[in-house]
Amino acid sequence: MLHIAIDGPASSGKSTLAKALSEALDIIYLDTGAMYRAVTLALQEQAIDLSDIEAVQDVLARIDIDFAASPSGQRVYLNGHDVTEAIRQDDVTNAVSEVAAIKEVRAALVAMQQRFALNQSIVMDGRDIGTVVLPEADYKFYLTASPEIRAERRFAENQAKGLSNQSYEALLESIIQRDAYDSSRAESPLRKASDAIELDNSHMTTEATVAHILNIIRQ
Repeated sequence: MLHIAIDGPASSGKSTLAKALSEALDIIYLDTGAMYRAVTLALQEQAIDLSDIEAVQDVLARIDIDFAASPSGQRVYLNGHDVTEAIRQDDVTNAVSEVAAIKEVRAALVAMQQRFALNQSIVMDGRDIGTVVLPEADYKFYLTASPEIRAERRFAENQAKGLSNQSYEALLESIIQRDAYDSSRAESPLRKASDAIELDNSHMTTEATVAHILNIIRQ
């Protein structure tokens, strides 16, 4: 059984790397960020006040998040509905860090993520995989890149998918703010596990990043 944890800030290439490792190693990929986005969408759809923890917990108790493979990539389902595109919209992106900082949300999703990892090989990416979700993972990686490079990547991705009208400048500001928020929150702040291998891929192609990580795993 093989467990791989990939952590790092927004748009550092975590999901791309995790998907590639999943395919190369023929193991399950779990996009934990999509799970927090799905919860955020569910709370927004029901107009839940995030300070009303009882209402938040009520939504968590009735939520079902699932994943399915498709020719276009992994699809995300919230209570049986495909929300793959919906969870990438600006309203969700701008609110997900605040939702992820709610301890009740983190507790529910961490438990769900750990159940996914029971008795099967898996690669997960997120903010606290190596420190909280899979502290005993066989391999832990911490991906990073400069805010400017990450904003360029997110802008190009959004343009290609038609997901956002945000300018590069707005995305850069959003990423800088999210980094600060994710790193300073009380619940599971973004930080590198002490035994994680750090890789700055600011000037590396996706292919080079994947090849480098696979070489480490296969040594």
